[in-house]
Amino acid sequence: MTSSKIFVGFFVCFTLALLLYLFRPFLLNIFIAALLGVALSNVNVKFLTITKGQKKLSAALTTVVLFLLFIAPLFYAITSLVTYLATFNPESVNETIEYIKHYQFSLPDAMSFLEPNLKEFLSDFDPKPLVTKVLEYATNIGKMSFKFISDLLVILIFFFFVELYGSELVCYLKNTLPLSKDDSQSILSEVANVMSVVFYSIIINMILQGFLFAIITMIYGYDGFLTGILYGFASLIPVIGGMLAWGPISAHEFASGNTGGAIVIALYTIIMISIIADTFLKPLVIKFINSKLVTKPTNLNELLIFFAMIAGIATFGFWGIIIGPAIIAFFISTIKLYVLLRERQIF
Repeated sequence: MTSSKIFVGFFVCFTLALLLYLFRPFLLNIFIAALLGVALSNVNVKFLTITKGQKKLSAALTTVVLFLLFIAPLFYAITSLVTYLATFNPESVNETIEYIKHYQFSLPDAMSFLEPNLKEFLSDFDPKPLVTKVLEYATNIGKMSFKFISDLLVILIFFFFVELYGSELVCYLKNTLPLSKDDSQSILSEVANVMSVVFYSIIINMILQGFLFAIITMIYGYDGFLTGILYGFASLIPVIGGMLAWGPISAHEFASGNTGGAIVIALYTIIMISIIADTFLKPLVIKFINSKLVTKPTNLNELLIFFAMIAGIATFGFWGIIIGPAIIAFFISTIKLYVLLRERQIF
């Protein structure tokens, strides 16, 4: 009997290793698709109710929702940037910086002591490394965007199958784990709720902040749809994200002689979006998601989710915003389970 268990265990590990080796190029994409599938599982359940249990149709509709909310805007932003960079003149960056360097300004009396140091810093600033970096990114963005778009398509395909067979996979996982069904359900529910809160809060905040930024840029003649999308995705980068969107636009307006417009764009973005929307509206968004969009409110601290997203971006790149909180959720759920099993004297 023992030898049979050893053989079966070895055989299972061997086949699992073969399976991982087979899908090795797509493992990260599959993992991301699975996390997104968990995050949107309640949407799929609602579509199942509407379609009267037609799994393929509900999975397809959920995939369309993901595409429209998250992937289609990315497609549009990437293709627009590639088109723009094809005709981009790097010399314009140099001209903008040179204009700012030689601009004659005077600070208010209360800040006049900073004026000599600031002027010295601007006069010593060398724009050549920055222009070189712009050229480097411009030449590589085509290759990077092609890989990113192909990864998105793979994720979308796997996402469809996750939604189609998700319930069967969850049931199989519950039966396979050496835990009671209640304990397995507790872990899976914790992860699912965290992923739902993270995903919905990301989407709602991106839409809200992108919409607010689109308003101000449209006033000054920019493509509001594109700038809104760019700001929305840039806002995912903690602390400096929004500046990557409004900084170049504000600098361009300033170098074009529209000093008032540059100041308005900067102040509007900092006050209206970074302070009011991010500080006061974001907690309300998470509260709304916890009460209306998930089956069980998550107890995971918002600050912990924030740092998990920072660590995730640093480790995994763009998709770290999804992977980071998922790893934290897995870890905390495992600790809770360990404490529970210790109390039952199983360990």
